[in-house]
Amino acid sequence: MIPLSIGQVAEAVAGTLHDVDPATVVRTVITDSRQVCADGLFIAVVGETHDGHEYVGQALSAGCVAALVSRPVQGPHVLVDDTVVAAGRLARAVIEACPDLRVVALTGSSGKTSTKDLLRVVLSSAGSTVAPQGSFNNELGLPRTVFEVTEQTRYLVAEMGARGAGHIQYLCGIAPPDVALFLNVGQAHLSEFGSQEGIALAKSEILAALGPSGVGVLNADDQRVMAMSGAAPGRIVTFGQSAAADVRISRLDLVEGRPVVTLEHEGRSALIRPDLYGEHQAFNIAAAVAAAVALDLDFVTAAASLDGARLDSKWRMDVQQTPSGVTVINDAYNANPESMAAGLRALAAIGQGRRTWAVLGEMREIGSTSAVEHDAIGRLCVRLNVSRLIAVGPGAKGIHMGAAHEGSWGDESTWVPTVDEAVELLQAQVASGDVVLVKASRAIGLERVAQALLGETP
Repeated sequence: MIPLSIGQVAEAVAGTLHDVDPATVVRTVITDSRQVCADGLFIAVVGETHDGHEYVGQALSAGCVAALVSRPVQGPHVLVDDTVVAAGRLARAVIEACPDLRVVALTGSSGKTSTKDLLRVVLSSAGSTVAPQGSFNNELGLPRTVFEVTEQTRYLVAEMGARGAGHIQYLCGIAPPDVALFLNVGQAHLSEFGSQEGIALAKSEILAALGPSGVGVLNADDQRVMAMSGAAPGRIVTFGQSAAADVRISRLDLVEGRPVVTLEHEGRSALIRPDLYGEHQAFNIAAAVAAAVALDLDFVTAAASLDGARLDSKWRMDVQQTPSGVTVINDAYNANPESMAAGLRALAAIGQGRRTWAVLGEMREIGSTSAVEHDAIGRLCVRLNVSRLIAVGPGAKGIHMGAAHEGSWGDESTWVPTVDEAVELLQAQVASGDVVLVKASRAIGLERVAQALLGETP
């Protein structure tokens, strides 16, 4: 983080200092008291299962110079009403102290984290870049990313999630975007928003947060996204396969499951062969390059930076081989109908000529459409000629039933109640040369299946 005095911190968060010299310098911020943190500020977060105030002493012993707290504690501290709100205020102060910093904010129902990783690659080729680790996209995760900014940082990638109206508006108040990237409108968190139109409206807050000189980057292939273009006060850059897209996917091939993408922009073209799997990654690539164009970076240079690119974030189309020759696709970080379908298509492409297994769990938070969407995923497994389906857990029964009702399957589909039973079945039946996709919503914990197959310790 850029160095700030604890007095400046207190002013930024509207807090009061206790037992600390206002001139004391803070150089980093942590929320985990187990981290060694010289010249650090420890934010005591109160969660459902823990209270950070109980670990203030440990954080101070580890090198922190003060704690940010919402009730008095022993030792040097800054007292505020709400530490999470205060974290957001402090993050905003960091951004305001960096006038040359360009903020690229992105949102969408799916693909945010993959696109964030690709943006890190593209922008790092142009200047020092900070992007979230994992999915730091909420009211605490975003400040944690901002606190990585230093005087040398040129670009900040801000991933923004939402579970209701006003959430993205709040996050944009922490990190006002210079470029706002709106990927898509799907069915993730449909239970919170009520409709896809509600999702589109809430996510369009990212466009409304732009200033007059800001640029909106929109998916030209998503009608709901394009319908929100009026929320952006200034310039628009579009991406996709549409003939009208500014950054257009003019050709998309799959080679052993990997996309080979040709992009075109203003009469120039670029061929990109990333080290990624699934045709859906082509759209994430186009989005990242379009964001670079919005920042006035060179199109061909930006595209070239993604040749051979890989994702940093774990459990997202992570393809590995076991010692026995089984290919495991660990895409278990999250799932919704759109990403589940994309994962299955990637499985079919990677597994051509081999036996394929889809190990699928429940897709949560998709509202009243849940039964229909789980049924549709089961039927898609049949239509894609997946060799075997294992549906895991009570919430995934609909996937199994959808496959069974498609009409051409017999015992190719199996339902098991637990992850352990799925592991036992796979270990008994999977053979060298097989390809296994593992995917479900994060809460299901289906990554344990991939870890078991790969011999990893959870």
